[in-house]
Amino acid sequence: IFFLICHNHAWQLHIVGHNAVLYNKPFVESFEETPLLVAVLTYMGYGILTLFGYLRDFLRHWKIEKCRVASERDEQKDFVPLYQDFENFYTRNLYMRIRDNWNRPICSVPGAKMDVVERVTHDYNWTFEHTGTVLKNVINMGSYNYLGFAENTGPCADSAAEATVKYGVGVSGTRHEIGNLDKHEELEKLVARFLGVESSMAFGMGFATNSMNIPSLAGKGCLTLSDELNHASLVLGARLSGSTIRVFKHNNMQSLEKLLRDAIVHGQPRTHRPWKKIVILVEGIYSMEGSIVRLPEVIALKKKYKAYLYLDEAHSIGALGPRGRGVVDYFGVDPHDVDIMMGTFTKSFGASGGYIGGKKELIDYLRTHSHSAIYATSMSPPVAQQIITSMKCIMGEDGTTLGQERLRQLSENTTYFRRRLHEMGFIIYGNENSPVVPLMLYMPAKIGAFGREMLKRNIGIVVVGFPATPIIESRARFCVSAAHTKDMLDTALNAISEVGDLLQLKYSRRTRLSDDEEADHLSYLVSYED
Repeated sequence: IFFLICHNHAWQLHIVGHNAVLYNKPFVESFEETPLLVAVLTYMGYGILTLFGYLRDFLRHWKIEKCRVASERDEQKDFVPLYQDFENFYTRNLYMRIRDNWNRPICSVPGAKMDVVERVTHDYNWTFEHTGTVLKNVINMGSYNYLGFAENTGPCADSAAEATVKYGVGVSGTRHEIGNLDKHEELEKLVARFLGVESSMAFGMGFATNSMNIPSLAGKGCLTLSDELNHASLVLGARLSGSTIRVFKHNNMQSLEKLLRDAIVHGQPRTHRPWKKIVILVEGIYSMEGSIVRLPEVIALKKKYKAYLYLDEAHSIGALGPRGRGVVDYFGVDPHDVDIMMGTFTKSFGASGGYIGGKKELIDYLRTHSHSAIYATSMSPPVAQQIITSMKCIMGEDGTTLGQERLRQLSENTTYFRRRLHEMGFIIYGNENSPVVPLMLYMPAKIGAFGREMLKRNIGIVVVGFPATPIIESRARFCVSAAHTKDMLDTALNAISEVGDLLQLKYSRRTRLSDDEEADHLSYLVSYED
């Protein structure tokens, strides 16, 4: 049973009824419906841009407007085309208008504040020139620096520097050759302990941890069930595996169970033989939605239908749970109920690379079958040391309480930032405990305008549009960090509110509940569960 609380068309989802026993806390996510007028105007905006795009392509074809895009040479016009003209239509005519919002160079540590290199364009974003000016102390609201370990001072930086002096920067070999260092083995033992699993394996690239390991775990005759909003690395890994892929609606357990039931009943197409294995692919925190996987329910379905669960904790490891162990820790489930635990070191640990954890048999198999293990150069020693030091800090094994303090600060910052944005009248997606905070922009012209106006106010943000999101759901994505002080968040929030008024972005029709009303609703839920 799902209990929906509606406040002026703003929907919040609370899990109650027979699934409530799977959760040890209220599970609240907000996905307010797009206002009809905003949706219509957004479609109209894209339609107008598309019409002007075709007009400009016509002018380029007749040499009236200068064509700056890569194109085929005349002597190669009968060859198989190298550049797909129609596929580049969006990039050429829509993305190029707001290209200045991406790939901005910075010249400092991407911590709570950063220095941004100023640049200008004289040809409408086709090329850029540096002015020689540096924008100092820009508040960084876009980096995945959840626990603030992306820093150039402190114990992590010092230990990484010592590792560089001792081992150098590069390994110049794979783990199977002369690239297996004691630091790598120390890291893997620590990660296994951190996750609460038998064994683990580290990789030098987070994207490749998914894309190169999933093909080793699934293949022809296997079924992969993938959330519709899974990261591109999971999608690529599933495609490379050669397994049959079926997609279920985002975080929708009815959709997932239907696919599982159909897979058991009907088996493989044509032959109807049983699937060799069924693998469920989900993420801990979905990086564009800010939502958290319904892990207890996924585990219950996985056990019921004898499937395998592959959990990608790229954004959730270190950022969720009382001990920072990710979404498994957040829900208080047994780590052994997750067959393959994957995550990255690029976010909460301020480093790079990824890991896979699980049973010893699984890790031993991957050591000899994973392309990412066999053919890739080993992780850089200072990077491995950065991970070791930051992970020990989170675990409290450094002899300090710094890790716990950062976990608490991240949780407080997330709650405060989300609450203030809701109060201002913005439409915010995701779970109330997620440090990934999407603020809906919708219209294409407002993507570029919001990013530029925020930078004018010395706030660095990330704006996202199609094809990374649905065409009418463009957004700004904020990433809250433990390194942010309350003054920094207040400065950013004031700028967001000012720009929101300027661009008319406060679309929410939700009426903010008072603390007493929220307490009444939650007490009702608790009594209902009892």
